[in-house]
Amino acid sequence: MFVGTGSDVGKSVITAGFCRIFKQDGYEPAPFKAQNMSLNSYVTAEGLEIGRAQAVQAEAARIPCLSDMNPVLLKPTSDQSSQVVLNGKPIGNQSAYSYFMANDRHELFAAVKQSFDRLAAQYNPIVMEGAGSISELNLKHRDITNLRMATHAEAATYLIADIDKGGVFGSIYGTIALLTAEEKACMKGIIINKFRGDARLFEEGKKMLEELTGLPVAGILPYFRDIHIEQEDSVSLESKYRTAVEGKVNVAVILLTRLSNFTDFDRLENDPRVNLFYTNDPAEISKASIVIIPGSKNTIADMLALKNNGVARAITEVYKAGKTVIGICGGYQMMGETIEDPLHVEGEIEQIPGLGILPVTTILQGEKTTLQRQFTFRENGENCTGYEIHMGETYFIKEQSPVAMLSDGRKDGYYQNSKVWGTYLHGILDNGAVIEDVLAPYTTEISDKIFDFQRFKETQYDRLADLIRENIDMELIYKSLQY
Repeated sequence: MFVGTGSDVGKSVITAGFCRIFKQDGYEPAPFKAQNMSLNSYVTAEGLEIGRAQAVQAEAARIPCLSDMNPVLLKPTSDQSSQVVLNGKPIGNQSAYSYFMANDRHELFAAVKQSFDRLAAQYNPIVMEGAGSISELNLKHRDITNLRMATHAEAATYLIADIDKGGVFGSIYGTIALLTAEEKACMKGIIINKFRGDARLFEEGKKMLEELTGLPVAGILPYFRDIHIEQEDSVSLESKYRTAVEGKVNVAVILLTRLSNFTDFDRLENDPRVNLFYTNDPAEISKASIVIIPGSKNTIADMLALKNNGVARAITEVYKAGKTVIGICGGYQMMGETIEDPLHVEGEIEQIPGLGILPVTTILQGEKTTLQRQFTFRENGENCTGYEIHMGETYFIKEQSPVAMLSDGRKDGYYQNSKVWGTYLHGILDNGAVIEDVLAPYTTEISDKIFDFQRFKETQYDRLADLIRENIDMELIYKSLQY
C-alpha cells in the first residue's frame, strides 16, 4: 500500500495508523519511505540511522525498526545542503542541486528498490509513505520516493489531500490529471484529511471528486488534536511556540535554527506538572525554571546565532540565577568552553566559544556515532534507554562527574550539579527516573501514578487506528490490496 500526497500533510501519522490496523488484523506490516528529509532521526539496534517517523511507524506495527525502512535520509545542514545518509550511514554532504542532478540518482533508486525488496521478503503488507506531491513534472524522472517506487512495488496507491487550507478540488484533480497512464493504474482511491466539522456536509463534494477523477473517496479523516503521535515535521513545532504560565513548571526548549530530534521532549511535554514551550525570545527564556538546549545539525552555526540574537546571554543569566540548564547532544556541546571543527565538518568556521557553563570542549570529527544505549542515571539504579547520534568528541577540562553510566561501563555527559548537566543521550528525558530528578527542585507534587510513556504511546496508536477505521472504508482498502 502506498500513501501518496497532493500536498504536505500528516501522511506519516496516517501511515502509522495503517500499520497499527494491519497489525491488529493479524498481518505483519512494516513501514517504508524511500527518501526522507528530516532532522528528527533514530538509531536502529544495529547502530544505523533512519528517520524518526519510520521508527514511530515500526513501533505502531510492533516490530523493530530497520534501516531498510528508510534507506535514504537527508539531514539539512544549511539552506543549500544536506548530509546524505544511505542505508543508515552518512556518505557525505551535498548541495541540493548536486544531489538532485547527479546521474539522475540511478544508484540511489537501485539502492532503495533493494531495501524495499528485502523488507517485502520479511513483512506483508508494506505501508509506503510518499514525500510531497506525486505530480511534480520537473522532478519525476529523478523521483526515488513516490510513484516510481509505487510502480516498482505494484502498490495500491491512495492520494491523501489536506482540505484544511482549501483548494482541495483543484489539488486532487490537477494531481490526477498530470499522472501518466501507468501511474494512474496504481491509483486506487482518495483520502480527504483534516476535515473540520460534520463530514456529511461533504457528501456532495465527495461525489464530485469521484466523478472528476474516476477514483473512489475511501474516507474523510477529521482534524484532530487529542491523539498524540510523534511528528517528524518541524512545522508541527509551530503549535508549541507557547509562553510561560502560572501554576506549572515552565520548561523552555531553545528554538535553534537547525534543531534536531525535538521528539526528545514529548514525554516531558505530556507531564501534567509541566508547561513546555519552544522559544528564542530572551524574555520568555528568563521566565522559565528549566532551560533545555536541544540537539542541532549545525552546532557551530546555531551557537553563533545564539550569541547574535541575545539568547546565549539569556541562557547564562538563567544559569547564574540558579535555575536549571540542560544540554542534549549539540546543546551539550554548546554548554562547553569551545567547539572546534578542524576538518570543516559543519562549515568554514574552525572554532567558536561556547556558553562556558561546563568545563568541557568539543572537537567535531568525520565519523558519526550512532548507537542505542542502556544506562543508569546518576545514583539511581533504574535501567534507562536512549541513543546517540553525533559527530564529535567532548573532552573534559576538569575531572568528569558523569550524567549516566552506560551498560558497557563507559561514562556519558558532564554533571555539574542537579540543575546543570549535559549529555549525548537522545531520549534521556523519556525515562521516569530522569524526569523526577529534573522536576524535583520545582515541585513537591509527585504523580499519583507512574506515567508509563510506552503504554501511553500504545494507547495513542490504538486510538489512531480506531479513528481511521471509523472514517475510512477498510473493506475498500483490503479489496485494493487483493487479500
